[in-house]
Amino acid sequence: MADKTEKATPKRRDEARRKGQVARSADLGGAAVLLAGLLALGATGPAIAAHLADVMTSTLQLTAHPEVVSERGLPSVLLAICKHVGSALAPLVGACVAAAIVVNVVMVRPRPSMAGLKPDPKRLNPIKGVKNIYGPQAAFELGKSLTKLTVVGAIVAAALVPQLTELGAMVGMEPGELAGAMASSIFSMAKRAAIAYLVIGVIDFVWQRHRTDKSMRMDKQEVKDEAKQQQLPAEVRGAMRRRQMAASRARMMTDVPTADVVVTNPTHYAVALRYDGSNPAPEVVAKGVDLVAARIRAIASEHGVAIVPDPPLARTLHASVEVGHQIPEELFGAVAQLLAFVYRTRKVLTTR
Repeated sequence: MADKTEKATPKRRDEARRKGQVARSADLGGAAVLLAGLLALGATGPAIAAHLADVMTSTLQLTAHPEVVSERGLPSVLLAICKHVGSALAPLVGACVAAAIVVNVVMVRPRPSMAGLKPDPKRLNPIKGVKNIYGPQAAFELGKSLTKLTVVGAIVAAALVPQLTELGAMVGMEPGELAGAMASSIFSMAKRAAIAYLVIGVIDFVWQRHRTDKSMRMDKQEVKDEAKQQQLPAEVRGAMRRRQMAASRARMMTDVPTADVVVTNPTHYAVALRYDGSNPAPEVVAKGVDLVAARIRAIASEHGVAIVPDPPLARTLHASVEVGHQIPEELFGAVAQLLAFVYRTRKVLTTR
């Protein structure tokens, strides 16, 4: 395999963006929302507190006048209370929502694409899911989370320790004064933690961009081939792709007679498998849907290749294995049972 040392071309980046392969950091988004919420709370906190206090007071006053609730109806009273609470919290919620939208727009520069909404059977692969949970990436994410927790905790502790004496001196203060002093201290520590989290988010976003760029690197031959295609007119490039697909399909059909079995859906999918012992696992020599699948079945029938209907296995093989590639390890058991059945049937027919 050639070394992928070249930076991704604009065309490759555009294709990756259409597929949803862009750098994003959940830490940066969370930090931006947290910081925006704290700033909005600092600016509108007194007004929110006063509004909520009025709502609570008016609600408690209703208990002294149950006839009012009876006249207006409990649902209408609850709806009015919810409206007042919602209007009080609207600036805070709006700031958080705006921050989330802005930071995501800055990170991914969204472009409408339906590619990410298409169902992909590969995402349902349980083996890959286990590897994601217990693999190196999971260990890296765990280390990153512990680092974030340590850094933010250290900053909060550094802000809290010098105030221990002041907090001890608050004993005996009036409830109102104590609540204000505690709120000020907590708000100050929260802002420092949010700023530290924002710095961590920026660092994580830079790292995610580096990983994404590295995953899109190309080898020198890919860059040359892409440059040649870009120099040709669109009609010529389209004709070349059609000829390549036709040639590939023709080569695929010539390999169908060498298959041991054709797994079918039974009408929509067809996947031809070959296992000659030279490879450690069976190999997909042909696959297709609808008309191509019908052609594969016809050629298999002409050359006496076994055709076995197994819809789940046929769909899984078609979605997860390319032509010329060996089947993945998680399908060994199902394919082994299928081939054993074909070999037994062939042996019975031969002995008759």
